Amino acid sequence: MITVRGARVIEQADIVIWASSLVDAAIVANTKPGAVVVDSAAESLEDITPLYQRAHDEGLLVARVHTGDPSIYGATAEQRRICERIGIPHRTIPGVSAFSAAAARMDAEITIPEVSQTLILTRLEGGRTPMPDRETVRGFAAHGVTMALYLSAARNKVLQDQLLAGGYPPHTPCIVGYRVTWPDELMLRCPLAELSATMKAHKLWKHTVVLVGPALAEQHDTRSHLYHPGFRHEYRAADGTPLVTRTDT
Repeated sequence: MITVRGARVIEQADIVIWASSLVDAAIVANTKPGAVVVDSAAESLEDITPLYQRAHDEGLLVARVHTGDPSIYGATAEQRRICERIGIPHRTIPGVSAFSAAAARMDAEITIPEVSQTLILTRLEGGRTPMPDRETVRGFAAHGVTMALYLSAARNKVLQDQLLAGGYPPHTPCIVGYRVTWPDELMLRCPLAELSATMKAHKLWKHTVVLVGPALAEQHDTRSHLYHPGFRHEYRAADGTPLVTRTDT
């Protein structure tokens, strides 16, 4: 899935850099004739730097395509530094992250009044990418809020154990999303106590996001204040009468 703005940039770009290991090929299918399309799945940052230099020298537009939203585990800071060093103006276009796409696919709401009003995005510590000592799944789980866990599928039993050890009850609802929004996506629901078994049964060890928390239950009796007839805000009185807001011109 891609935003309209992102799709337009890809259509206009002279150079498109994308990773086939992370991005659906359909996303880069509508490049303009003559565009240079480079698969960076097997490339290092140093390998693709000459493309940025070429873009600078020839006045070309580059679209560097990232999976999901580039601000989340996107490794974009190092690429911005290259652009700044070379002298290329750049901007980041927001995307659709797997956690929000997964929630939408399952008709789930991440924040529910009186249940959870907080979302924690994180990954399981102990992998190849160092984590700050203060950031642990078990520690975050102690808050009992909604969590979205990336890059953790390969160690799903450890993930389940840490979530339980942090205080989530075994019946806590989970949503598991594999390659969310891709043609071969797989969406699953299960209680936390069955998370690892569910992921193993479907051989999910990468390209998977896990959502966990009480807000993900399929039924809730609470409702928001925003649309409650007795709730007053700047556009509506408590009795439902529309309010007219005037501003100075």
